[in-house]
Amino acid sequence: MRATDTAPDPAALPEKLSALFARAEELAGHLDGPPSAASPGDAAGELPRPEHPRPQFHRPTWLSLNGSWQFEIDQGDSGRERGLLDRELDSRILVPFAPETTASGIGNRDFLEAVWYRRTVTVPADWEGLRPILRFEAVDHEATVWVNGTEVARHRGGFTPFSADLSTLEGVGAGSELTIVVRARDPHDVAQARGKQSTWFHATHASYHRTTGIWQTVWLEGVPADEIRSLRIIPSLASGSFSIDASLSRSTPGTRLEVVASAPGGQEVARAEVRADLDLAPHLELVIPAEHVRVWGPGEPELYALAVRLRDAEGAVLDEARSYAGLRSTSLNGHEFRINGQKVFQRLVLDQGYWEHTFMTSPSDEAMTTDIRLAYEAGFNGARLHQKVFEQRMLFWADLHGYLTWGEFGDWGASGKGPMGDNQQPTASFVAEWVQAVARDINHPSIIGWCPLNETHQVLHDRLTQLDDVTQAMYDATKLADPSRPVLDASGYSHRVRGADVYDSHSYEQDVEAFRAEQAGLADGTPFVNRRELAPDDMPFADGAFSLAYAGQPYFVSEYGGIWWNEEEARRAAEAAAGDRTGNDQAVSWGYGERVRSEEELYERFEGLTRVLLEDPLMFGYCYTQMTDVFQEKNGIVDFERGRKLDLARLRAVQENRAAYEED
Repeated sequence: MRATDTAPDPAALPEKLSALFARAEELAGHLDGPPSAASPGDAAGELPRPEHPRPQFHRPTWLSLNGSWQFEIDQGDSGRERGLLDRELDSRILVPFAPETTASGIGNRDFLEAVWYRRTVTVPADWEGLRPILRFEAVDHEATVWVNGTEVARHRGGFTPFSADLSTLEGVGAGSELTIVVRARDPHDVAQARGKQSTWFHATHASYHRTTGIWQTVWLEGVPADEIRSLRIIPSLASGSFSIDASLSRSTPGTRLEVVASAPGGQEVARAEVRADLDLAPHLELVIPAEHVRVWGPGEPELYALAVRLRDAEGAVLDEARSYAGLRSTSLNGHEFRINGQKVFQRLVLDQGYWEHTFMTSPSDEAMTTDIRLAYEAGFNGARLHQKVFEQRMLFWADLHGYLTWGEFGDWGASGKGPMGDNQQPTASFVAEWVQAVARDINHPSIIGWCPLNETHQVLHDRLTQLDDVTQAMYDATKLADPSRPVLDASGYSHRVRGADVYDSHSYEQDVEAFRAEQAGLADGTPFVNRRELAPDDMPFADGAFSLAYAGQPYFVSEYGGIWWNEEEARRAAEAAAGDRTGNDQAVSWGYGERVRSEEELYERFEGLTRVLLEDPLMFGYCYTQMTDVFQEKNGIVDFERGRKLDLARLRAVQENRAAYEED
């Protein structure tokens, strides 16, 4: 098929999918906040990524600071000493695109130890009485922010948001001018959570080009002194209600918190209120009347619009934020992972969330929805959002499409310089940033499970290590923050939490019969487990295992397939005298196992491997690698530009076979 047409053809789609996509667009019209106007200095219509970056909690008083910023590379990280804080910078960059990308206008793919940004903006004149809050959705990796020469924020971690209250600065208020300076440091030779960013110069194997500095939206928000800082919304399907906690900036006497739920079209269906002057985080139960209960589920994006208001003693609104919520449940029983009380087989695809010209930053909302719709067209009902904390708007669109997701952390980069058995050295910042990610995303109904770590390769032996401590801490912190969802301690390899909610493995075995034999042990309680076949002879009590033993939890193969195929490269290989198909050209093309000889062979292999998992009654799901080709990695169901390199209807036909797990 030609790799040009990316949008699904409505005439070629099942009626159910066409209706789902139309429903998502309808919901967006009701639940999304308005885009930002261009800031002074940015021509209208040229503002990149103008959408509200936090659609699940938005106020009308906000201003995007995306657009043109001054920029300078500080290769020796000596910029502070050289006066970069106080002077104009030597080039310009288009925020929010990273300097390694062509979309940024820089396109420098070298190691960037430090970079600087500078911009002058004006607080809107009509924000009288509001506090200006400067917000960064993500800066990789260590950020320091100064406003008008004063340091206002420091943050470590490239995936999570942070902010600075500028009202504490002298003379800052409505109509005032702000000079914002940001320094981002991104060392490449230390253990840090970097996801798929390569620590070699080139993108190679399953690692890609780096992202440094600002890579998500920067924005200014006007908030009142009595502020609703955040919401924690936990659905209870059993009681048809939402448990809501609101974090407040202060507890002013006489204040009350009010939450109103409406159908997306505007009809009010429920309301609740509680005193807001006694508890630091007032709690209320919002009960949905039985006649208005609508359940969010896979392919069924039923959502409620929420208006959250803080009122004073006379009833006047002090602060108001708009949100939404979905009523759904997850539960575990033996080998079963149930969604809304049903055995739903999770047909997931691995989504790396990269684009050729913007890397980790989605170029647009349309780019995110394209990935979701292509996945549905191929027969998947969700994704592992892999090795990065995706933008909040990706989760927004997943919510609106009834698209199942696993919230995951970009923990690759934990490999340290320790000896075998202590080679994984995640730091305290892994725990801190993961807690921030869970807090940011906890309200999204599309997230049905959490996965803080991925493929932590370390042999299990008789001593507790840094990996053991951090794995346990990340697991416990997740369960403490959110007891409503299951947690997978580590996807593949080093399972270190005894009796964790879910157990899994990764397998890229390409021979169907060998794959079938490999997976057969689940029936007798000994499923396939990732392990290192030989541990060093001088390591006591180590037998090559990466993980604690399987304890009967719900189990799935959370990575399989990865079928290596690119038609043009296959043609060139066939024409080459050597006819090499074993992977020696991985610098320019990489995939798992032996590359298939033809597209037809790919379909045969996909069906064979997938049926092994569909036919296992104890397997609750799988995750196929992967959604798109990414740079040198050529194992996507579509190419890097989302062009159709495969017949997605043929993949969907395989996945539409009923899973044995779903049988009563």
